[in-house]
Amino acid sequence: MNLIVTQRFPDFSRRLLDRLRPMVAGKLEPGMNAYAEQLFIYCCFDREKVKALELDCPMVCIVLHGQKEVWLGDRTQVFPAGSVFVLPGGVPMDVVNIPDETNGLYVALRLDVPSLPEGIAPLSATERMEGGEAGSFGLPLSEDLVEALCHAATTIADGTIGETIKRLRMTEVLALLRPLPEARMLFRQSLSEEIAWLIATAPSEPWSVADVAEQLGIGASTLRRRLSLEGASFRAILRRERLKAGQNAISSGASSIAAAEAAGYASRSHFSRRFRETFGTSPTGRR
Repeated sequence: MNLIVTQRFPDFSRRLLDRLRPMVAGKLEPGMNAYAEQLFIYCCFDREKVKALELDCPMVCIVLHGQKEVWLGDRTQVFPAGSVFVLPGGVPMDVVNIPDETNGLYVALRLDVPSLPEGIAPLSATERMEGGEAGSFGLPLSEDLVEALCHAATTIADGTIGETIKRLRMTEVLALLRPLPEARMLFRQSLSEEIAWLIATAPSEPWSVADVAEQLGIGASTLRRRLSLEGASFRAILRRERLKAGQNAISSGASSIAAAEAAGYASRSHFSRRFRETFGTSPTGRR
């Protein structure tokens, strides 16, 4: 069992605390406080241990007051105020939240990553085969990462800012984290999600099970079996991602013919029929 105290970047940690502590000062109620979708503040006034905590999705966590201990597998790590670290979804772990001795507060800011935004790739077949993440899941801070985290947190918390800008700010954070071994667990996805991401990169391509399996570095029969275990099918994923591409094209002002081509449909009528079944309206907007 390893004990690693993350205090390697004091200047960047201080800058992070100076920027984010004022933002949460008015939201220090005990428990989980939803600031906005995918942004939460957790606060407690007494030392607490949570056993077998299992997150719904991966997250980025910033400790603002006190410190957090995490037991994950055979690794134990301690994160004091100013630390940034990642935790996986769907993996049981034990955590201890320890309030600061001077002010009696444990406060952490949590950024959930339920899915990867467009342009951010999941782990490749090569990366998956290379094996585990770095020994630490504490993130090495840099000036760019501190700025991106602060911009993302303040933007997501602002109810007057549109969702497009919020997604852009989160994408900036993930783009900086993508090369880091310590952040790798953020980019592990289910097979269904990996296939969806791959198809979305080129929805008009004539994708087959064999094509996708080759891209992901697995056999076609293995792909079908694993999808079945997830309650999914290749055909359903392919249709969904192509129709999403068509919908995006129409939202951008494309004609129904151009949208059908962007979605990989040779038949405009077939595209229109599937579009209506999925979205309740025709590509031209008629119900």
